[in-house]
Amino acid sequence: MRLTLLLAALLPFAGSVQAQTAGLTPEAYRADARSIKGLVNRQYAYLDRFPDGVMPMSDVLRAEADAVHDGATLLVYAEHALTALADHHAITGSSFRDSRALVPSYADLWVEREGEVWRISAVREGSPAEAAGVRAGETLDAVGAYATTEAVRLFWTQLGLEPGGDRDGYAARVLAAGRRDRPRDLTVSGRRLSLPNLYAVERGDQSPVTVSAAGDRLTIRFNDSLGNSDTIAAFDAAMAGARPGQTVVLDLTDTASGGNTVVARAVMGWFVSEARPYQVHNLPAEERETGVPRQWVEQVLPRPGKRFEGPVVVRVGRWTGSMGEGLAVGMDALGARVEGDRMAGLLGAIYDLRLERSGLVLKLPVERLYAVDGTPREAFVPAR
Repeated sequence: MRLTLLLAALLPFAGSVQAQTAGLTPEAYRADARSIKGLVNRQYAYLDRFPDGVMPMSDVLRAEADAVHDGATLLVYAEHALTALADHHAITGSSFRDSRALVPSYADLWVEREGEVWRISAVREGSPAEAAGVRAGETLDAVGAYATTEAVRLFWTQLGLEPGGDRDGYAARVLAAGRRDRPRDLTVSGRRLSLPNLYAVERGDQSPVTVSAAGDRLTIRFNDSLGNSDTIAAFDAAMAGARPGQTVVLDLTDTASGGNTVVARAVMGWFVSEARPYQVHNLPAEERETGVPRQWVEQVLPRPGKRFEGPVVVRVGRWTGSMGEGLAVGMDALGARVEGDRMAGLLGAIYDLRLERSGLVLKLPVERLYAVDGTPREAFVPAR
């Protein structure tokens, strides 16, 4: 199985949060819950997605915040509050054993609404869904006992929010990924399937990259390893075997969990001979606070003794996420051909924001990210 999943990398469960906050009063927890709306409205980079330019809120969510009294109820509310953003990149830093699975990291179906049909537009390679025979182009007809349309409606109305628009695709993908502690009950193109959740999938030892050569192509596949510092040495070793004139293929189709810019810049450093821009950052929170906009261009620098001047192709897909997307748009700026399906479209760069009293971490997109030509990273379209 080529699917790369690390159970050891699961987010801490709620028990650890409760241990860290022993002694806090119910009022303190409640104050943290009520502070989340203001924190999101100050820091979240994509408030323009919402009609009023503020975090979506409902009477149900307000009542839930008012009822918070300990670490567990705070975490439940925080998960629900961030769900209201319908943003796969906005998550809590802690979780429950039965929390909903993270998309795309622990998802294997990409679902989008087409009129009254819920289309599975992509299936993750090596995943339980693929092993069960699910193929792109099929439909997600039901989740458990509910038709998908009804399941999506309930997903939002239970939070006091209306379904509709982009948030429906978000809900369908989250529902298809299931909860972390149980199998998924899905009906696909008329077939009722029981699929394991991806948190239960074991993986064998796997190197950060897999290298293969065929004809005049050297393919380097990243095994969801853009956050692993060992990837740099593994990539360098692979590139050391590239022949002059050979086409290097960077396969980013299994980078759903993102990574960091150190690894990405180490990769791109092989393909430049001078400082080159690869990504644009914008910080709306600073403009909200000061009235002065802030934006900057990040560059990639050459790495001494490491240089490749031949053609480069970058492969991407729905499980190219976050830093994988940044690496793809960066390589595009450097002249590589980026090809494949649309990427995950994760919004911005996330910051860890800690609630004042409990210390609970919210991971929110605080920076907006763009390709160097000004295209929002989430809107980048690869060549087919």
